[in-house]
Amino acid sequence: MQYLDYIIEHYGWQGTALAAALLVLFFVQMYYHLIVYGRVARFRNSRRRKRLDAEPPVSVIIPLFSEDYNYIDERLPLIMQQKYNTLFEVVIVYVGSDNDFYEELSNMRLRYPNLIVTKIQFNPRFPISVKMAINVGIKSAHNEHILITTTDATPASEQWLSMMGKAFMRGDIVLGYTSIEQGKGLTNYLIRLSRMQISTYWLSRAVVGKTYRGSRHNIGFTKSLYFSVKGFTHLNMNIGENDLFIQSIAYDNNASVVLIPKGRMIENQWGGLKWWIAHLHHYGEAYRYYPISARNAMEWDLGSQSLFFLCSLVALVAMPLEFKAATALLLLVRYLTAMLRARTIAKRVGEKGVALRYFIFDIVNPALMLCTRIAMMRKDSTAWK
Repeated sequence: MQYLDYIIEHYGWQGTALAAALLVLFFVQMYYHLIVYGRVARFRNSRRRKRLDAEPPVSVIIPLFSEDYNYIDERLPLIMQQKYNTLFEVVIVYVGSDNDFYEELSNMRLRYPNLIVTKIQFNPRFPISVKMAINVGIKSAHNEHILITTTDATPASEQWLSMMGKAFMRGDIVLGYTSIEQGKGLTNYLIRLSRMQISTYWLSRAVVGKTYRGSRHNIGFTKSLYFSVKGFTHLNMNIGENDLFIQSIAYDNNASVVLIPKGRMIENQWGGLKWWIAHLHHYGEAYRYYPISARNAMEWDLGSQSLFFLCSLVALVAMPLEFKAATALLLLVRYLTAMLRARTIAKRVGEKGVALRYFIFDIVNPALMLCTRIAMMRKDSTAWK
């Protein structure tokens, strides 16, 4: 009590309140980086009980909405040439009206007998959503176990299918990581780290059986689960197949999480920070339907980080030297903890070059998320039918 009186007398009520706020926010940040995100770093899917004795036959569903010759010449063969211990098929659902492109796509079956090509005739009066295309693909698939990816992503290795297929041995839902392609420049680094941080939010809950989303480029489930809820939910939206639908089929311990670099997909980067914020805004239209606990977890992390930085700035500017030194120590400990945790998670999911410039992302990320929140105040009509 005397010590508290001394602090109040020395720094005043304002300084005491600032010190208390700094300590509370510091421990909140430590809780997230050491405990919540530590679950991702410590998780081992191999510790889960097996439900199947061997990898099951798998059907990979890929909706195709454009005449992308580059995809069928370069990226599709990377999926067709996957190494897998048992049977697998790839179902392409082409939505379009170019008969020449469809014929060339169909001719690939001569080289790849396990390729199935289905066409949905494009009609501007009756738009076809991704969910509708995937639904057609699932009905065309011959196997019980389904993997879904997109034309925007390619496997990180020839073992991608093997890693995801093995995960079905331990769960009816399979969640894999998707990274942004690595390139040069600070913008690419920030976008890659933003993807990893956002993925860490849902991964940290999935590994403890509280699954609420996955990656739209790298996700799987069984036909039985799909038809048990009569297909996709929220049909008034053009998004949600990887989160809102997953919430309808996920329950405690039925999701198998793949945290292996060889089991990730790599998404193309189509622009800079403006593109990334628009991307987050588009798919963020589903955010309002997330479980309140999941939303609170994200908001508390970002909020406590922002407030901790602001309180630290005030202390470094306005408080006495010993107060500044203590604040600087808290900042350093918090940064080293966050950086080392990000490094361990990056190693699990195959991200490279994370640690060296992490301090830049650590400062920029709250502002990036704030810009996204501001953008989300305006409804993205393209996410809705």
